[in-house]
Formats: sequence, structure tokens, C-alpha cells
Amino acid sequence: MDLIKAIQERKSIRAFKPDPISKERIEEVLNLAHHAPSAINLQPWEFTIVSGEERERLSRRLIKAYREKKISCGPDAVKPLPKIFGKRGAKTLEAMNPFFKEMGVQSDQFVNEGSCNFYGAPAAIILCLDDSFSKARFVDIGIALAYFVLAAHEFGLATCPIGLITAYEDEIKDVLNIPENKNVVIGIALGYPDQGSPINRFKSYREDLEKFVRWID
Repeated sequence: MDLIKAIQERKSIRAFKPDPISKERIEEVLNLAHHAPSAINLQPWEFTIVSGEERERLSRRLIKAYREKKISCGPDAVKPLPKIFGKRGAKTLEAMNPFFKEMGVQSDQFVNEGSCNFYGAPAAIILCLDDSFSKARFVDIGIALAYFVLAAHEFGLATCPIGLITAYEDEIKDVLNIPENKNVVIGIALGYPDQGSPINRFKSYREDLEKFVRWID
């Protein structure tokens, strides 16, 4: 793997081919993701891989829950956000709108129901964390997530991390028989990209480095 190239090329994909992924290929990706560092090597991540009819059943349940509860994608802020963050989100959505228009879809429906459907990916990955851990260990899950999406890219697989599904944690646990002492942290859509879909031409922008970095000499 050319790591720099993978980091530069990889992007979230929101339309997938229905082609199934072999268990062996997913295991290859998981074995690489499992090399992620974690605090005192706790390796707290737990992966549930859902495919086939079970993935479709999960999506039907999540879409139903979304239509009933109307909990939408958002920043999950615990207090009012500084304006700069809101501007970034608005700029990203504005850049996506031409693709939604080309596809003839409403942005809210596409993003929210699409998230609940894992954008049609043949496999859904659910990352969980035991509830004995504090939220500090979410960092370890995030590192494993980053390893996972880069490893998947190396094998020609596309991904999209999906946070909205945590709003429907009860439904996920019920469908997948996930124990109550496990917290659903994030999901990942996994599959082969549908290059013919307009939305997959979209790639989110990044701010200039000076917006994020302080140098102290």
C-alpha cells in the first residue's frame, strides 16, 4: 500500500454496487484494522458484520425508526457550536446539492434514509464498545475506524462511516441481538463503489492547515 496515496484518494462513498464481498476479504480488512493502537493495548473495539438478508432487515428497521422518530444527521453538539463549524457543514452540503439535483433526490431524505440503509452497501459494520469504558475510549474506536477505511481502500472497497445509526441504538441491538452492556459507537457502509452514481463524484473539501494548527517553539 502507498499510504500517502491512500490517504489522499480515499473518500466516503454513498452509492454501492450490490455485489457481495467475500468473508475472506472482509477478514483481511479486519486483520489490518486490528493493528490499530489503543490505550495500554486494551483493543476495546468490537465489530459486528451484517450482510445479505440480515443487512436488509436491519436497514428496513432503521428506516422505519427514522420515519417515526425523525432524528436526522447532525453535529451532535452539546452546546451551541462556534460559527466556523456551522459554516463548514453548510459549505459541504452546498457542494453536494448539484449532485442531489442531478439525481432528482431531496438532500434530507437521501442523507438520512441513505444512512439508515448504509447507502445500499452489501455489508454493514457496527462498531461497539463495552459500557464499562468511559467515552475516552471512543478515541481507540476512531483509530480502528481510520485503519479500517484505509485498509478497505487498498482492496478496492469503498466505505462510508455512519454516525446517525447510533440514534437508533435500541433497534440495532434488537435486530442484531447485541447485549445491553455494549454501546453502538458508529457504523460503516462497506462495498464496491457504483462509479456511475453522480454522488460518488463528490469529495468533501478540507480547510487550510493554518485553521487547525498552532506552533509553539
